[in-house]
Amino acid sequence: MADTALETFLKRDRVIVVVSLLALTGVTWLYILWLAAGMDAMAVMPPSGDGMSGDMTMDMGTGDDMDMSLGAMASMAEVTLRPWSASTFAYAFVMWAVMMVGMMTPSATPMILLYARVGRQAALDDKPFAATGFFAGGYLSAWVLFAALATLGQWLLEAALLLTPMLVSASRILSGIILISVGLFQWTPLKDACLRQCQAPLMFIQNHGGFRRDAGGAYRLGLLHGLYCVGCCWALMALLFIGGVMNVLWIAAIAIFVLAEKVVPGGRMLSRIAGGLIVMAGLWQLAAMT
Repeated sequence: MADTALETFLKRDRVIVVVSLLALTGVTWLYILWLAAGMDAMAVMPPSGDGMSGDMTMDMGTGDDMDMSLGAMASMAEVTLRPWSASTFAYAFVMWAVMMVGMMTPSATPMILLYARVGRQAALDDKPFAATGFFAGGYLSAWVLFAALATLGQWLLEAALLLTPMLVSASRILSGIILISVGLFQWTPLKDACLRQCQAPLMFIQNHGGFRRDAGGAYRLGLLHGLYCVGCCWALMALLFIGGVMNVLWIAAIAIFVLAEKVVPGGRMLSRIAGGLIVMAGLWQLAAMT
């Protein structure tokens, strides 16, 4: 009877992990869509007067919809104004952190589910691991740290007047340099080493001391895996400054490509092919200046 109850609980635990990952991804993407809607609303605001006059209802809707768009627009306006304040930096950091969690949770799901499955078996053997949430939290913490660096990068680019108010590169030279750098990185040994760690979750865990029974150890293992993932994908995130930091389709395209690199057979070849194409796009940007 006790064994049956335990098995039932563990099966339910697997469902909880899956539902939690789906909910986390869904909430973050809703936030991204909300921010993007505010950015779009700011783009279509009439230029006359104080920027709030004219037939606003034609572009922004009415009632609650307009209030939501106005709130998102006001927040995004703070990010694009110079000089930045502490609150502006904090808002931009939250934007980047939520975006990174939304983009990277799907690609981390196979690793997190592997941890949960092995942990379920360990519990049946009366040798339970730390809860899956500690491992997942460590992984996402690595991307939150990256979000802080991305926020700093955005601040520096805006201070140098290299970003438009829509958070897109305002310089063909900058765009070309970013594209060529990202494309070349796709061919580097660092990219190879980090991608290998991401493509083989079980091997990663075995090579780094195995599964952990204590919460701190599980968190550190997740953090280490997240740092390898950052090392693999950080350059691709720079492409957001090319297609638009709040361009939802561009965000989704990068997230899908990151997932494909990790799970599609021959992902390394995919990475190199993409790198070559990105370099050519960068050269085209620079050539267009002449």
